[in-house]
Amino acid sequence: MTAASVAANDLALSYGGEPVLHDVNFTLGPGSSLCLLGPNGGGKTTLLRALAGELTPVTGTLRIDHRVAYLAQTERTRLDFPVSALDVALMGSLASGRWWLPARRADRVAAHAALERVGLDRQAGERFGELSGGQRQRVLLARALVQDAAVLLLDEPLAGVDPASAERISQLFDELRAEGRTLIVSTHDVDSARTFDSVLCLNGEQVAFGDPAPTLNRGVLERTYGGEIVVIDDGDGAVRAITVQHHSHSH
Repeated sequence: MTAASVAANDLALSYGGEPVLHDVNFTLGPGSSLCLLGPNGGGKTTLLRALAGELTPVTGTLRIDHRVAYLAQTERTRLDFPVSALDVALMGSLASGRWWLPARRADRVAAHAALERVGLDRQAGERFGELSGGQRQRVLLARALVQDAAVLLLDEPLAGVDPASAERISQLFDELRAEGRTLIVSTHDVDSARTFDSVLCLNGEQVAFGDPAPTLNRGVLERTYGGEIVVIDDGDGAVRAITVQHHSHSH
């Protein structure tokens, strides 16, 4: 059996007060993909921050066997810095610990290769803040690729992106999994969650974890989203879910 690359056991997380997320248990192996599903404030970003090493568990354990790259929500990224797409991609090389030195030629080659992989090497010299939302997200993904991490944490990477960028990012996800990388992706899109190897439903606590097909049933979705979701039975045992609001990002 392949050793797990990520595992949580009775995990609880807080920002100094009462836990905002608790009773989280899951295990992922290399080359697998996990979708984090839940409402605003349900704990998706909090869990990603803990996986990235930004938060220390209050109780329980969190084990990650490999280097991690964290792609935060695009709206948390400053757009007024006078940096190019290439500059942002090059920031991925800082993970190697050479932040005080000029970028090496090998770093620049890796950054250009990452931009080409996300379809934006022609925009390498363009100012990051002037790119479209979807292009900025792809540049941030290129920065994560430069880190050469085995575990990628992506906070709503498809939120607000154009269809072309969404398709390119989804295709890249498949390629990364084929390379043996582990992807942990948060989203509000229940339909896209069904395309992952497993799904973790959160609403202040772990509601459910497992294969999307049996896990995303009416009961689980209603416990996960409460009043933020409308669940529609298709009549063949499957359900469709429509989220009705998701505009703030507190946790």
